[in-house]
Amino acid sequence: RLEMRSFGVKVSIIEPGYFKTQITSLETMEKNFLSLWEKVPEETKASYGPHYLQEFLLEARKMQQKCNPDLRLVTDCMEHALSSRHPRSRYSAGWDAKLLYIPLSYLPSALTDLL
Repeated sequence: RLEMRSFGVKVSIIEPGYFKTQITSLETMEKNFLSLWEKVPEETKASYGPHYLQEFLLEARKMQQKCNPDLRLVTDCMEHALSSRHPRSRYSAGWDAKLLYIPLSYLPSALTDLL
């Protein structure tokens, strides 16, 4: 963002939370992850442990339930960034982005890693 300023380009960063999109589709995530997991050497799989795959897929299913279907929140941020006379530097779309990402950005990295 700052690098582009010297060229007269104003950049706004849009930081969405979890939204229902093709990227967060459970089918797509499971398919991609299983495809990658099959290519991982047995030695590496062993270092992750026998239950890693099941636990990952379970967490992915839980995350899917938390995804917001209202993409308008993201597109509204895009519209404001593109059409506003004085766009913001950062936009956070979704309750989780506002509740989690903004406060976490102020904390030391060691603490955010722990959380």
